[in-house]
Amino acid sequence: MGAGTVIGAHSYVGHGVTIGEDTQIDPGCSVLEGAILGDRVRLHCGSRISSDGFGYTTGPDGPVKIQQIGKCILEDDVEVGANSTIDRGSLGDTIVGSGTKIDNLVHIGHNCRIGRNCFIVAQVGIAGSSVLGDGVRLGGQVGVAGHLTIADGAAIAAGGGTMSNIPAGETWSGRPARPHRDWLRATSTFYKLPDLLRRLSALERAAEDTDGGEA
Repeated sequence: MGAGTVIGAHSYVGHGVTIGEDTQIDPGCSVLEGAILGDRVRLHCGSRISSDGFGYTTGPDGPVKIQQIGKCILEDDVEVGANSTIDRGSLGDTIVGSGTKIDNLVHIGHNCRIGRNCFIVAQVGIAGSSVLGDGVRLGGQVGVAGHLTIADGAAIAAGGGTMSNIPAGETWSGRPARPHRDWLRATSTFYKLPDLLRRLSALERAAEDTDGGEA
């Protein structure tokens, strides 16, 4: 543990953990085996670092646990909000890049690699083995499916559900997420549907009346 680091009351630091200088761990946190924290890291109350990843396979008698033996690495100047959880890797490592800021109630699954200077807002869930580039922004309640890549500078608007890779610098929205302009057009059309249905029904009635008159 480096100079100037402070650990709050009722926090737990597991065997073999490495913590850099001037790091602050608030009360009630857990930093479990396999964690490496850099300098000036901030963990808010109740955060869980290097918790066991959700890894199972199916056996003849039901689920079989896959041991999670990787590390969880938080680089310099990372901040983790209250009651957020970051799982350690299964075989490789879970890594959060320097300067990244994570809000409350966020979950990051095993083997994820989060770039530098990202913003991850409350209630985001990132499934295992996904990769976020540098400067990625995720709005509140965004869901990222597993094994995806969100490239440098991309953004996902609040509530977005991402099921495919997102190119660098693009903003996506919606569930399932799609490029923001496409989502705006689709949303605009959606709210016009009741009026369009009324107009279609009127046209059908007019066509029936016309056919009846000709008969």
